[in-house]
Amino acid sequence: MSELKHRVSRTCPECGSANLRQTATASAGAYGPVLLPGLGGFLHSAQLQVVVCADCGLTRFYADSNALAKLPRSSRWFAL
Repeated sequence: MSELKHRVSRTCPECGSANLRQTATASAGAYGPVLLPGLGGFLHSAQLQVVVCADCGLTRFYADSNALAKLPRSSRWFAL
């Protein structure tokens, strides 16, 4: 999770609060969509770092570095 600290602002872009919390979670579950298709492994989904503002509730998701490394060669993601 320390890699995320270099990529994320220490304050909420919505309300300006510094009361942020973070955790890691899989990008897919048994009952939900695969949020990072093609960026996980054979038997596991890619990991997401989740940051939530404890004051206003704004929630942001960040792909971990392993998922980002696979992005350029993935056939499931396209540049805008």
